[in-house]
Amino acid sequence: MPDPLFDVRTPRLDLPLLFAAQAQKEGYVNEIAARIDALMHGAIEAELAAPPVSPADGLCWLVASGATGDWTGQSGTIAARQAGNWLFFAPCDGMRLLNRATGQEIRYLAGWKNPVRPAAPSGGTVVDSEVRSAFAALCTALVDAGILRT
Repeated sequence: MPDPLFDVRTPRLDLPLLFAAQAQKEGYVNEIAARIDALMHGAIEAELAAPPVSPADGLCWLVASGATGDWTGQSGTIAARQAGNWLFFAPCDGMRLLNRATGQEIRYLAGWKNPVRPAAPSGGTVVDSEVRSAFAALCTALVDAGILRT
């Protein structure tokens, strides 16, 4: 039944494709809607290794390494709660997520990138207080923008 020009799922977000005369299309459409709902304008509650005790439908988490429970073997994926079940999504390069726990945006490029705040300058033979002040203000602005963590 698949069209020879198409695979049965999309390559980036793994969405199922529909075909002419396909039976039970509502199952495929519902899966597509659940995946888009979880991944579009992505936000996670936090990065955890174990599933939360009472997760609400519609919320997502980034599965940390050493995952346990229902998340065993899913490290690095996005776990979304939909209709009382867990859906897991493999990240792809270019994905961005807002981590609501830290207020920081993280991105995926061959692994999740989580920038950290650089250390404040110290020492040296000449101390330039204006440069140090500007550096501190720049770091604060990047934290406020969600680019760096505190």
